[in-house]
Amino acid sequence: MTSRKKSLTSLIQDEIDKGATKVEEIHRAIADLPLTILEQIDLVKGPATAIERIQDHTIGAVYDLIRYINEQVWTLGSEQLAKAAKPKPAGGAKPRAHRT
Repeated sequence: MTSRKKSLTSLIQDEIDKGATKVEEIHRAIADLPLTILEQIDLVKGPATAIERIQDHTIGAVYDLIRYINEQVWTLGSEQLAKAAKPKPAGGAKPRAHRT
């Protein structure tokens, strides 16, 4: 694979990863708002804290999976680009002689 193609695929992978991280941060901020308010109420503070931990773990797992899939797609794409970049043999394979 040429270095230009490799740089382009690396750039795309990095941007998807950064995008997933930014969306995860926004997702966490929005999801935390109601739980932060509930944690200020003594009656529901314990359950709200437990829910927040579960929610935090779940959100993290989802975005970790997105980053993992991005990495796997990048690996597969890189392999395919490398195969496509290999020079083809000139003239192809020689035809076999047929025996009768």
